[in-house]
Amino acid sequence: MFTVIGAVATFERELMLERQREGIAKAKAEKRYKGRKPTARERAAEIKTLKADGVRPVEIARRLGIGRASVYRVLGAEARAGMNLALG
Repeated sequence: MFTVIGAVATFERELMLERQREGIAKAKAEKRYKGRKPTARERAAEIKTLKADGVRPVEIARRLGIGRASVYRVLGAEARAGMNLALG
């Protein structure tokens, strides 16, 4: 009995995802689909300034209201860019 219910639920989920993909494709074709606006990249300058002032990444995330991982992502991108310049 549970196997049948699980199969029906899986089928419904697949149908829902298919409709979602079709809707996104249609919106992209009409140039209306833009996706989620990036939040942390927009505030990269603030993140770098706070880090230069000696503020820890967890505190930066709390002050700016963004995720800790986003802070590390911005700081990591900066560090990788610096390495590429040093190696090049």
